[in-house]
Amino acid sequence: MTTPNPRRPIMPGNKLFESLPGAADPATVTEAAHRTAELLVRGVRKSEDAEVHARVVKLADEYGLDELAELWSDSPADSLPGALWRLYVLRSWVHANAEEVSREFAGGRKYAEVHAVVAGVAEPPGPTEVRDMVDAVLRGVATGDFATTLDRAAAFARIVATGRAHLADDGHDRVLAASKLVETADQLQIAARIERAGNLW
Repeated sequence: MTTPNPRRPIMPGNKLFESLPGAADPATVTEAAHRTAELLVRGVRKSEDAEVHARVVKLADEYGLDELAELWSDSPADSLPGALWRLYVLRSWVHANAEEVSREFAGGRKYAEVHAVVAGVAEPPGPTEVRDMVDAVLRGVATGDFATTLDRAAAFARIVATGRAHLADDGHDRVLAASKLVETADQLQIAARIERAGNLW
């Protein structure tokens, strides 16, 4: 009686991994996140980018930024897509909770006057003014200095966090939410510094 030789397992080929559902290549997703972010913020730098830029803008116009933001959601805070993701989340949150945000902004600006000047909200800061301000900040992504856009968003988040903390009545959830906003403000300020150094990608 002969003993059968042990058989080596058969290794799957690359095609197996490509066919798995939901198995998008992380490197491809990262590259797409950076590419779309760069096209939206920096515009067309090379003539061959014009067609891609037009497609990205069309996607943003037709479907809103939701589709693009999904690409950016896993990007680090100190990257261009990560900074755009934070701006997108901040804007979405303000539009969904404008009254609450304006109340917190009003409560926080007396404790953070310098940040109030940087943020640039009209007086008095009602829900409409707060929405308009955050939209104006995001328009700066396409039309202005991106570092200034990030600084304004950071100042806004810091003021709202300050107001939220002062209005918290010792509620743990509100204090925790305020600390998360401060963290977002810090991340946006760091991204602004990296942008000014010419290293935000």
